[in-house]
Amino acid sequence: MRTNNLSKGVCPVRSVLDGIGGKWSILILDILGEKGTMRFGEINKVLGDISQKMLTSTLRLLEADGIVSRKMYAEIPPRVEYELTELGRDLLPNIRNLIAWGHKNIEVIQRNRESFKKNI
Repeated sequence: MRTNNLSKGVCPVRSVLDGIGGKWSILILDILGEKGTMRFGEINKVLGDISQKMLTSTLRLLEADGIVSRKMYAEIPPRVEYELTELGRDLLPNIRNLIAWGHKNIEVIQRNRESFKKNI
């Protein structure tokens, strides 16, 4: 049953996708699901081509939504660790299904894109 959020201009699907719909969010969730608790630098190293600014921004969005937790240790140098929350672990099978679908269908999608470009 739909709530009256739609009458207030809030679309639940759009709201959720704003936080988890980006390519970096999906990859970060998959990595944390596979590796467990990780430090910022470890996540950055696994992703490879993400800027520190983008990684920070994406982790903050995921933390704000309660999908990732951040724990800071008062050490020198400071240590910060990230892990999936219960909500994030609940989301993970859906993310993994999307990733599997992408792997299964990437060749068809690429052919479709090329065909589309030729017909424009």
